[in-house]
Amino acid sequence: MIDYSSVLSDRVQSLVPSGIRKFFDLLEGMKDGISLGVGEPDFVTPWHIRDAGIYSLEKGFTKYTSNAGLSVLRGEISNFLYRRFDLSYDPKKQIIVTVGGSEGIDIGVRALINPGDEVIVPVPSFVCYGPLVTMAGGVPVYIKTKRENEFRLTAEELRAAITPRTKMLVLPFPNNPTGAIMERSDLEAIAEVLERTDIMVLSDEIYAELTYGQRHVSIANIPGMYERTILVNGFSKSHAMTGWRMGYVCGPQPVIKQMLKLHQYGIMSAPTTSQYAAIEAIREGDGDIEMMRQEYDYRRRLLVEGLRNLGLDCFEPKGAFYVFPSIKSTGMGSDEFCEKFLLEDRVAVIPGTAFGEGGEGFVRMCYASSVENISEALKRLASFLDKI
Repeated sequence: MIDYSSVLSDRVQSLVPSGIRKFFDLLEGMKDGISLGVGEPDFVTPWHIRDAGIYSLEKGFTKYTSNAGLSVLRGEISNFLYRRFDLSYDPKKQIIVTVGGSEGIDIGVRALINPGDEVIVPVPSFVCYGPLVTMAGGVPVYIKTKRENEFRLTAEELRAAITPRTKMLVLPFPNNPTGAIMERSDLEAIAEVLERTDIMVLSDEIYAELTYGQRHVSIANIPGMYERTILVNGFSKSHAMTGWRMGYVCGPQPVIKQMLKLHQYGIMSAPTTSQYAAIEAIREGDGDIEMMRQEYDYRRRLLVEGLRNLGLDCFEPKGAFYVFPSIKSTGMGSDEFCEKFLLEDRVAVIPGTAFGEGGEGFVRMCYASSVENISEALKRLASFLDKI
């Protein structure tokens, strides 16, 4: 018999599985179950984008592309970032098309981190950052953002976390799970802390198109930050293209050059069909983005108002498609609340603890679901709160 614990990687075995998945497993097969848990648009990819992918197959465009992605797609990404966010990247030297934003995060971390290097990660945040740092041999250093600051990272918190071993700061904004954003003044304060250091920034901006009431600002827009920022984005959330696995990463040429090596050896190139669909999305999809953002905004306001009417403290999220209400008033922990709500009233929400330190006492609810589902979930939540 093989002792698999002795042959498997110690780093891999040390990782804790995602705390999100088990709630989907419990929901599966549950009659009349409602999910406010999955972080995925409920919209189908717009037809003109699907049609472009289908047409590419009909034309026989089924071979590898260049490692960095189709040159025409990289050119369109460059144009898009300039048009939407006032950011300039050379499509030949500063952009890689990746398999979703997740690959961009992975190769960004691995291209920079040496064993023992520290990476600062604000939490609550998406589950992948810490494990990817660990797998690269780095040490994740978590900063617990606070409800009273609307879960924004402050300059004071960042300054206190920096040590001589700090190599990178992850900026996961707009934020999953809290819906928090960083405005220009917040980013300027962060930039002031970093300006006399060699600390790089990995800015995960996958929800950049989903902000409400203001335009998204990238830290790469802040003077002195462009040359130290790796920007990760993609099509999954903005264009409802999660299953197409289309992302991209942009940054300083010396960093992108090293990241491309990892992409070459690990991936070769992103899916060809998806790249042709992405060209159509980026050229003709601005109207799709606006339609979906308006719908999400309506659902956001509906869910926040409903939670507040039920007596749950919930700050107004200004980005992504999540709310992060406090359930401390119920006397239950996050995991207990979510399990009971699912088993008793058949509604799946995610415990804040799944997203790192600072998540206890909160739950994540995703409003990328129909108005009917949100309204019914609120009715069931009212019944659940009455019972407890």
